[in-house]
Amino acid sequence: MRHFGHVPPAVRERLFHRQPAEFGAESPARMLAAALGATLYSPATRPRLADDVIKQTGRGVVSMVLCLEDSIDDADVEAAEANLVRQFADLAGRGAELPLLFVRVRRPEQIPDLVRRMGPAGRLLSGFVLPKFTEERGVPFLEALTTAEAESGRRLFAMPVLESPELLYLETRADTLTGIAHTVDKYRDRVLALRLGVTDFCSAYGLRRSPDMTAYDVRIVTSVIADVVNVLGRSDGTGFTITGPVWEYFPTAQERMFKPQLRRSPFLEGSAEDLRTTLIEHDMDGLLREIELDRANGLLGKTCIHPSHVAPVHALSVVSHEEYSDARDILRPERDGGGVLRSAYTNKMNEVKPHRAWAERTLQRAEAFGVAAEDVGFVDLLAAGVAG
Repeated sequence: MRHFGHVPPAVRERLFHRQPAEFGAESPARMLAAALGATLYSPATRPRLADDVIKQTGRGVVSMVLCLEDSIDDADVEAAEANLVRQFADLAGRGAELPLLFVRVRRPEQIPDLVRRMGPAGRLLSGFVLPKFTEERGVPFLEALTTAEAESGRRLFAMPVLESPELLYLETRADTLTGIAHTVDKYRDRVLALRLGVTDFCSAYGLRRSPDMTAYDVRIVTSVIADVVNVLGRSDGTGFTITGPVWEYFPTAQERMFKPQLRRSPFLEGSAEDLRTTLIEHDMDGLLREIELDRANGLLGKTCIHPSHVAPVHALSVVSHEEYSDARDILRPERDGGGVLRSAYTNKMNEVKPHRAWAERTLQRAEAFGVAAEDVGFVDLLAAGVAG
């Protein structure tokens, strides 16, 4: 699979200076972590879950989490597990291209149990999402994952969710972060990415952001994100990919996400301002700002609970031609000694040593999401992603 793989090849040729690379469940972890993109969550209770997975794949989704935790009632867990096993068997029999599939569990013992019950269909499983992760609660989950991996003979990844009160509260945050860092470093080969549970952070104080506010407007949340990135997102080789928080708002069933012209052509026929107005009308302006702030604060990818969020996340993840040009210039071998050079776009100075880590991350994102053609912007990418 690849990002924008649902877009016709001729359209991709016009959109991209460098197209997104192909990847799959067996690709290197570093590539998969960068390529997660908009990870779409779905309750494991859905009776037509296999159909939903295939449909979303056709719309450009490359990673999904099938949830046995907060998205379902406590009384439905046993039925949801049985449904999950059935749906994986259904998917295995179809032979269709699928996204990276993860299961969000409640208890460590669910991991080896589900892998055993899935049998051969478990080959479709990329790993598990581990809730309310701390050192104390996380180790049993990771040990269970290790057991399941050994028994199945298949590589399985973990995506811990950082959402516990101990991480939020100031008096316990430092010790909690230190413990988490120690734990995920010990199991580094199995930890694909770290996910942020901002909804849980807000709930501890009875807060909920409105659709015109981002997570970064909630100061107590911002402080946690900053500390998580500080400890766990460093670019010195010790850090991990940290994904952006969930956006809770989406259009009602009666609304259409975008104006009709987006569905008539792979490129938008109106102006960028037309699209911006449409997005604001549908409470999406906050999402766009939050995606941009995610990346500015060191996060990559995003937890999504509605399909309408996928295209904006992916469109804003594509590397611009200008970013790519700067990154390539900074990383040229002849620049290893450092120095300062003027951008090829003649609008900024690139300092080779201070900007090296940024350039390396930019090229990693370029491999996963591609590089836009020189005259292509967010509006064009979003229109193509929606039109498919």
